[in-house]
Amino acid sequence: MKPLIFITNDDGHSSRGLACLTELALEVADVVVVTPELNSSGKSHSLTSNVPLRVRAISEGDHLSQYACTGTPVDCVKLGEEHLCPRKPDLILSGINHGSNASINVIYSGTMGAVIEASTLGYPAVGFSLLSHSAKADFSHCLDYVRAIIKDVLENGLPSRISLNVNIPKAESEPLKGIRVCREAGAYWSDSFEKRIDPSGQPYYWLTGKFVCLDNAEDTDEYALHNGYISIVPTHPDYTAPSYIEPMRGRFEKIGK
Repeated sequence: MKPLIFITNDDGHSSRGLACLTELALEVADVVVVTPELNSSGKSHSLTSNVPLRVRAISEGDHLSQYACTGTPVDCVKLGEEHLCPRKPDLILSGINHGSNASINVIYSGTMGAVIEASTLGYPAVGFSLLSHSAKADFSHCLDYVRAIIKDVLENGLPSRISLNVNIPKAESEPLKGIRVCREAGAYWSDSFEKRIDPSGQPYYWLTGKFVCLDNAEDTDEYALHNGYISIVPTHPDYTAPSYIEPMRGRFEKIGK
């Protein structure tokens, strides 16, 4: 029996990146795809708790079944692995996202929210993102790398609760230089809500922002991407800052004594 790969994303079921990832997965496994019905970029780790979830079958077959869900990417993972997969998946993938999920973007990303959820459920999981927001983005330059990463994780697995955040430079005249395993660059978004007026004269607000990278070190994902390498950041859901536990104990555990 072939392995089973479960795929989701946050761009929706019609995205070009999803089609590329599904095609590569089908080379080595049976595939179940469950994606949001609508674009869910920026949903992070959100899930749906106040309305029912609906699922629409797009296609169902022996080797590929595809569904659209009214929920978030995390909903897709939780619902899909419980109700739509014929057996336990051997690997969960998310993407290929149209746009970067490097650095601070990982905390906003629906693509990586799904991946981190999958890892907490005990599955090896990988998120793929391309640094192009174009709906017609070119993925041809990175397919061999994505194929190799899928095969490696399918064969060798990942440590418990560790997932991979894979980001890929967009196609340029020069070929990709390879892969760098690295850490997230320190960065933030300088956001602002721009006030605008609609045709009826009523105000509304549109989110704008600028990515600000504060980290110029050579061991980061941003450095790798800007120098022609695919970046892989091993990621886990534990937000603890271990080096600050003792200092914070000294400050707070004496309160009330």
